[in-house]
Amino acid sequence: MKKNKLITRIKHFPSLIWLYLIGTFFTRGSYFMVWPFLSVILYQQFNLGATEIGLILSSSAIGSSLIGVYVGNLSDRFGRRTIMLVGGSFGLVAFLAMAVANSLWIYVAAITLSSLSRALWDPSSKALIGDLLPAPMDRELALQISYFMTNAGAAIGPLIGIWLGLTAQQETFTITAVAYFLLTIGMYWGFNRNVHLLKRQKLSEKNFRQTIGVLLQDHLFLVLILANILVMFVYAHSESSLIQYLTQAEAAELLKLITAMVFTNSMTIVIFQFPLLKMMIKMSINQRIYVGLLLLLIAQVIFIYSPTDGYWIWIFAMFILSLGEAILFPTMNIQIDRLAPAHLRGSYFGATSFYSLGFASAPVIGGIMIDQYSGAALYQLTSFLTVVVIGLYLMSNKLKRPDFIAEACVAK
Repeated sequence: MKKNKLITRIKHFPSLIWLYLIGTFFTRGSYFMVWPFLSVILYQQFNLGATEIGLILSSSAIGSSLIGVYVGNLSDRFGRRTIMLVGGSFGLVAFLAMAVANSLWIYVAAITLSSLSRALWDPSSKALIGDLLPAPMDRELALQISYFMTNAGAAIGPLIGIWLGLTAQQETFTITAVAYFLLTIGMYWGFNRNVHLLKRQKLSEKNFRQTIGVLLQDHLFLVLILANILVMFVYAHSESSLIQYLTQAEAAELLKLITAMVFTNSMTIVIFQFPLLKMMIKMSINQRIYVGLLLLLIAQVIFIYSPTDGYWIWIFAMFILSLGEAILFPTMNIQIDRLAPAHLRGSYFGATSFYSLGFASAPVIGGIMIDQYSGAALYQLTSFLTVVVIGLYLMSNKLKRPDFIAEACVAK
């Protein structure tokens, strides 16, 4: 990927995409100032165990994941604008509520609303990129930049939080609420300014039931959804169960270790994402995913044998996992973009909300495993599931797709 050509492509991005990308940086940055410490806050304020915290974090995401396809269908039929603006408003309300919450039930309601906000926002925003950028390589670049901005924010946010003395403090949620407010206002202005570009979206005439029928015929897509649910289940333990495990084990310098792991995760992606993309540019989508899965598996094996006082071992394991993430997650989005027909792009990305089932179930299952067995047993399970995912991807090449989906949409 030549530098001059890359810059030229970026310069031609519409202003609405830049608003989305910049807003992603600021909302994710403020989010990661405090969200990784939510388990610590719930443990300290309400003396909850790992299973109870896991149940709260898991149940809040399950409902929102189930409406993803419906939300995607609505955005296909009526456009992305309303869905995204409502999602941004929900995020604003959710984080304001967490900033002032004085009871467990307010936390639960706010966490649920936050999950719903992401279910509305994420699929519609990814589909919006496809609407505004007709060229597949431009869409791939925009999706890569979006993931980069997410992790750049996640890298800088915790450092600013520590510098300002805001780490693991409830009031920090106010900053995230302000970021969501600015993002929503900015996108409202951007939608109004780019009305002519929004007409590029090919509105679908299929209702929800018809859309489900199409998705059920796409056997390749269904197997990939299952595989990626398992990927998210494995990955999610690095954000939830791992922190619960280290908290209960009273690991030395706990807050410093959590911050260091979050920083390592984000900075690894910020530094290595585009060099890895350049190295793997000639690889097929599935080949990139196999490399990412292998790194994910290596990280799980290291987690099995890491002692709770092994500060630098945990950091190294997070580095390996983050390399895998830098390859896997953007590539998974690119794969869905390649698979989805233009008029059903929102529904296909909406169906990826089912990934949240893996993310949502991880905290509660991880909490039970930690409480009843051990952290090592948990990561033995995740290692096995990563091998299962590799098997699912290998078999996916032989599965059929609906005849009316153009061959050019198939990810190779």
